[in-house]
Amino acid sequence: MAHSRSFRYERRGQPPLSRRHFFRRLLAHFSLSSALVGLSLVAGMAGYVHYENLSWLDAFLNAAMLLGGMGPVNDPTHDGGKLFAGIYALYAGLLFLVLAGLMLSPVIHRVLHRFHWEEQE
Repeated sequence: MAHSRSFRYERRGQPPLSRRHFFRRLLAHFSLSSALVGLSLVAGMAGYVHYENLSWLDAFLNAAMLLGGMGPVNDPTHDGGKLFAGIYALYAGLLFLVLAGLMLSPVIHRVLHRFHWEEQE
């Protein structure tokens, strides 16, 4: 129950969170972001193993490089692998934007909430 409250933001009339609760919220957002990266990495590895017949280590390298924005190390050689690599690259770019929003939202909300809270007092 306490975990779900980490994603519920205080409203305009409520005082800003204490530092302790704010860091808990940051930790919850970081944990969710880490889980998304981990799942995405495993999915990318499975795709490279399946479509390009790469070893798990090579699949890890390619998936990690795409998620990191660097691009794949091994060029896909099969049509299925090319399609997978293209879709996975688009997904990795979208995931980057989602994770940036997820990680920045508590900080931006806190700054804006404090700004508006001081106006009310």
